Amino acid sequence: MANWAGNVVYQAPRVHRPASLDELRALVARSDRIRALGTGHSFSRVADSTGDLVRLDALPPLLEVDSARRTVTVGAGMRYADLTAALHRAGFALPNLASLPHISVAGCVATGTHGSGDGNRCLSASVRALELIAPDGESTVVDRESHPDTFAGSVVALGALGIATRVTLDVVDTFEVAQRVRVDVPLDEIGAHLDEVFAAAYSVSVFTDWHGERASVWLKQRAGATGSGWAGGRAATRRLHPVPGMPPGGSTEQLGVPGPWFERLPHFRPDLVPGAGEELQSEYYLPRAAAAQAFAALRGIGGLLQPLLHIAEVRTVRGDDLWLSPAYRQDSVTFHFTWIDDPAVRTAIAAVEEVLTPLGARPHWGKLTLLPPARVAARYERAADFRRLRAHHDPGGKFGNAFVEEMFPLPR
Repeated sequence: MANWAGNVVYQAPRVHRPASLDELRALVARSDRIRALGTGHSFSRVADSTGDLVRLDALPPLLEVDSARRTVTVGAGMRYADLTAALHRAGFALPNLASLPHISVAGCVATGTHGSGDGNRCLSASVRALELIAPDGESTVVDRESHPDTFAGSVVALGALGIATRVTLDVVDTFEVAQRVRVDVPLDEIGAHLDEVFAAAYSVSVFTDWHGERASVWLKQRAGATGSGWAGGRAATRRLHPVPGMPPGGSTEQLGVPGPWFERLPHFRPDLVPGAGEELQSEYYLPRAAAAQAFAALRGIGGLLQPLLHIAEVRTVRGDDLWLSPAYRQDSVTFHFTWIDDPAVRTAIAAVEEVLTPLGARPHWGKLTLLPPARVAARYERAADFRRLRAHHDPGGKFGNAFVEEMFPLPR
């Protein structure tokens, strides 16, 4: 069994799909090692295991909106595509969404997955409570109010604290978004006016190959809101795909047509499977203050990157307080690379990391990196606290794997 991209073949001898919580609890209790597997959209080995894997998509569906508390509680295996329309019908929304709506709630939460927007935190920052299956098969709830000292370490946790079964998310009132695309934007203009460009809308993405002279900028604006007024390049007059030359039918509605938040904030429609073909991905969060330096550095190696890229994307993320969030206590700019599936990509990733690592880059947990695990973990000031939290929840390492052990080994 392999992940979505096919670059990771899972080592697990068995993949389970329990049909009830009791079945899941019994499975966890009798397993020596077990990990939860979401929709398989991670390119790293964060979900891999030499023990058993368990998928949660066969559990009874759960979606409970609490209007008074302004929360929604969902089954951890639910995809955002299945949550968002129902939440909208109830009059509520999530503040932001990732590019793909096809990914699971628990998988996004565990890895710090994000969308874009100067004022928007990663998706994990919306979590108010988690229900986890402990090593003995019993359920435990970790929430913001009852666990003020450790909750921030329990959300982006790489699946290492237990099998998540329920996730409670804070919600906001539903809203509409109109999406417009600016094309033929001089790349150097973007680099010189990054703050103005990213303040132009509620959610902003820059697409480039780092070598050409021009880029496209996707602006997702909330109804009634105003931005910085930036409007470089020219307005697109037809629907586009983020990857130039790809059919635009799978992309969300553009040309300024307003619609519900969940139909505009992602780049791709939930009813179609997106993809530029065979691909690999890497991504890095950098402090917002390093954005201009990073932009210039990537321009400098654009000739190396361009032949190996489907497309690259630049976004912004507001900082949060989650210990293992790559945006921990820093507003961030993220540099995402969708590569062709070619062995030479390692050379390109190494070149990217050579210029971005000195600027404070933190790799996305679910993407490819060549940085040694200890070097990645050293970029998180709460790493030692997370190791102690892991030892408290899972002293025997039942929910660990090589990825977690190399980053955050249990204290000996």
